[in-house]
Amino acid sequence: MPAPTRNDFQRDRDRIVHSTAFRRLVYKTQVFLNHEGDLFRTRLTHSLEVAQLGRSIARALGLNEDLVEAVALAHDLGHTPFGHAGQDALNECMQAFGGFEHNLQSLRVVDQLEERYPDFDGLNLTFETREGILKHCARRNALLIEAQEPGGVATRFLDGTQPSLEAQLCNLADAIAYNAHDIDDGVRSGLLTLSQMAEVPLFEHYKILTLQQHPGLEDASKARRLLYETIRRMLSDQVYDVIDTTRANLLLHAPRSADQARLAGPLVAFGETMADQVQAMKSFLYKHLYRHPQVMETTTQAQTVVRELFDAYFSRPQEMSSDFAARAETPRAVADYIAGMTDRFAAREHERLTGRRLLA
Repeated sequence: MPAPTRNDFQRDRDRIVHSTAFRRLVYKTQVFLNHEGDLFRTRLTHSLEVAQLGRSIARALGLNEDLVEAVALAHDLGHTPFGHAGQDALNECMQAFGGFEHNLQSLRVVDQLEERYPDFDGLNLTFETREGILKHCARRNALLIEAQEPGGVATRFLDGTQPSLEAQLCNLADAIAYNAHDIDDGVRSGLLTLSQMAEVPLFEHYKILTLQQHPGLEDASKARRLLYETIRRMLSDQVYDVIDTTRANLLLHAPRSADQARLAGPLVAFGETMADQVQAMKSFLYKHLYRHPQVMETTTQAQTVVRELFDAYFSRPQEMSSDFAARAETPRAVADYIAGMTDRFAAREHERLTGRRLLA
């Protein structure tokens, strides 16, 4: 039944915001584990930043802001505790049982795992929101979804078409947000320095422009203001680049319907120069932040926690909450249970089950 004061995508957004999985994002890692500091990004703050960027760009392009917001807020609902480290460990544990993909898990959350309504599992979201949530999908999983939902959200992974323009936009807003805030968190943590960031042409360009206009920021005591202003300018120009490039692509291809847009190839995009600069920034962050020895040490511990939790629950399903323990398909139930954990709950459960504390 249609809601009298909301369109379908606004309803999707509201159901996502009120879901249990959404609330848990506040205690799930982005890069730094939840216990490492109160000021670092979490999956929740990241999702809010993606939604803000996505809505701003959608407004400029005349796309559906409500759909963009719904997809942005839901895109990380299936992420494991401990970020990509947890995901990689859980995928390793599940290799004999179909593997684990966080995008597919996000779809499972909204389609099956949330239990809020009397007449259906999940959140009963629109096709367009669900399609945007499934950002990536291995072919084997796409075939399984297609068998259950012919012509559904996985079809594009089989026929090579694109998702909606709004879903394409969320993918880029995701990248813009995490590159910017990972630099911020990396410098704040002390794992990156402003002098190191000179290796990133995109960042250094905006730092130079900032100092030309605000030379007083050369003072070491103003380093944080210099960082914030540089990131602000860098982020803003990425947004403008996406808007300008996408407008040009839409003029060139002139799709008259959503279906025509899906056949036209990626239309929401960076320009070639900006795309190269963003890729260089991502490579720098991978080398100097994500692979930093301090991050890697924590990553190794986090992966051990996930692996040992999986082994413990797989051999003793009764250690899980009753609704998961009662499910017949034990490996997937274990994966669902672990994926739904926050960082701190996973650490506490690991200590309870093994008697060892790996993450302080």
